[in-house]
Amino acid sequence: MDLNNNNLNDRTELRARGGWNEVKGKAKQQWGHLTDDDLDYQEGKQDEWFGRLQQKTGESMDDLKAWFNRNF
Repeated sequence: MDLNNNNLNDRTELRARGGWNEVKGKAKQQWGHLTDDDLDYQEGKQDEWFGRLQQKTGESMDDLKAWFNRNF
């Protein structure tokens, strides 16, 4: 079933969102000053998102990408 018409099975989408919520929680633990707004990822704006995280955390983009790859 695809209730919100995004071409994803609703169970798959819920699992992905649950996983993302877990990763967001880990990121908040790693960098305590990050907010939900800081971690709000919008499709097609990955570079802006990583840039914002770089400014907030002081980490390099490569380090941030590696951290997310390890934790997702």
